[in-house]
Amino acid sequence: MPWRPEDAQTHTHKAITTELCELWAKIANECLTRTGDEGRAIREANAVIARLSSKVE
Repeated sequence: MPWRPEDAQTHTHKAITTELCELWAKIANECLTRTGDEGRAIREANAVIARLSSKVE
């Protein structure tokens, strides 16, 4: 299931900008393609967004 940027906010509250939402979707989709594991894809995308959003705040 490919994710869209709009899906980011249902998986993490830290995706507060359009750019972070787009990045979340890109990371999740790339990880899903690489591993085939949806849970891992979401966790990896959430981790990256959490790191980046802490630098923005």
